[in-house]
Amino acid sequence: MAGISQVSSNKCFGGFQKVFSHESEQLKCKMNFAVYLPPKAEDANVKLPVIYWLSGLTCNEQNFIQKAGGQKLAANHQFIIVCPDTSPRGCGIEGEEDSWDFGTGAGFYVDAIEEKWKTNYRMFSYITKELPQLISANFPADPNLMSIMGHSMGGHGALICALKNPGLYKSVSAFAPICNPVNCPWGEKAFSGYLGADKNLWKEWDATCLVANYQGAPLEIFVDQGEEDQFLKDGQLLPDNLVESCAKAGMPIILRKQAGYDHSYYFIATYLEDHFNHHAKFLQ
Repeated sequence: MAGISQVSSNKCFGGFQKVFSHESEQLKCKMNFAVYLPPKAEDANVKLPVIYWLSGLTCNEQNFIQKAGGQKLAANHQFIIVCPDTSPRGCGIEGEEDSWDFGTGAGFYVDAIEEKWKTNYRMFSYITKELPQLISANFPADPNLMSIMGHSMGGHGALICALKNPGLYKSVSAFAPICNPVNCPWGEKAFSGYLGADKNLWKEWDATCLVANYQGAPLEIFVDQGEEDQFLKDGQLLPDNLVESCAKAGMPIILRKQAGYDHSYYFIATYLEDHFNHHAKFLQ
């Protein structure tokens, strides 16, 4: 395999859940990513759709594959699932380990421009450019059939990756995404650190702002949000701002508010099948 090393492999629902490592050109460090290969991936003549899953704060490539129950769904649909890490690791940047919501485990899926962070913290380019090339080179993936989804910070990541690259992804969905980071404490901390003080630059990495100027291939946003989510109550997620922005821009969005559910993977596991069915409509 070109440029990647296998870390682990486990048979699962007739396919294989694998983890690989590689030296990232964009991030200038060693990175892990998980790949679920459904049973049909064994067929040399087949190219399969790929869904990228972006995880949230403090997470890595393991959370989704251990907690979400996505392998059975991916096997049924014959989708490849790719789960990258959430930030560069071990770059030796002063302050990268100081807090749980900035630095390690909290790359926010942006390309940093602040001097201290700009060399390594390029998660947006890693997710949208480097990783798809790596996947296409090493697995039976159809580069023309990609979708993206994520949770919390990763829901924000999925939304901005789709909105900033019209046509690259056939569909996008999110669980409890950080919808309007320029207006919440997590976003203000991350964006000021990675992007600097100019809040106009922040808007280029905010789904609620990006929707207003979106031009390109039709996109239908699908979001699930638990109503007992503490971070919703704390004003970190702001899904209604995204819905309002979509309404003004004529962007189709489905926002489902789920009574009794919190921010956890119990919530994700409950509704993940609906998200796979959403993506399946666009990945034929």
